[in-house]
Amino acid sequence: MAQSTTPGNAPTPNVPVGGVRVNGRLTIPRVELTVRVSRSGGAGGQHVNKTSSRVELVWNVATSVVLSETQRALLRERLASKLTDDGELRIVSSETRSQLQNRELAEARLATIVRGALVVPKARKATKPSRAAKQARLDDKRRTTDKKRERRWRGED
Repeated sequence: MAQSTTPGNAPTPNVPVGGVRVNGRLTIPRVELTVRVSRSGGAGGQHVNKTSSRVELVWNVATSVVLSETQRALLRERLASKLTDDGELRIVSSETRSQLQNRELAEARLATIVRGALVVPKARKATKPSRAAKQARLDDKRRTTDKKRERRWRGED
């Protein structure tokens, strides 16, 4: 494992330098990620009071160089509720007591969110029912009508 640096923070040991792989064609370089660490609340006793294990990962969608304009527009549209006014996507992880594990979880969550937002749904191709399908539907309707007609009470005067 190599050592990477984050803007405004000291070097973080044991973190790979490459990037966060989103899919086969997109990898977010670590240079574009801002990582902030802080103390995590919740269970953990004295441990949480003295270690900074909560990880906040910030990625600016608006200024990212790895995105095409189409991808950027898709992310802005689909992640509008998750983006700040500056176009930043913020992921927070404090599940574990380990800063490294929380960072890995945050990166995995970032990749999952971005991958999901970039999926383009398959266009629906309009189809027409076949002649046999239409005939089967009409035959079924006719059978149902006849069945219900047979059930009716025929009063004799």
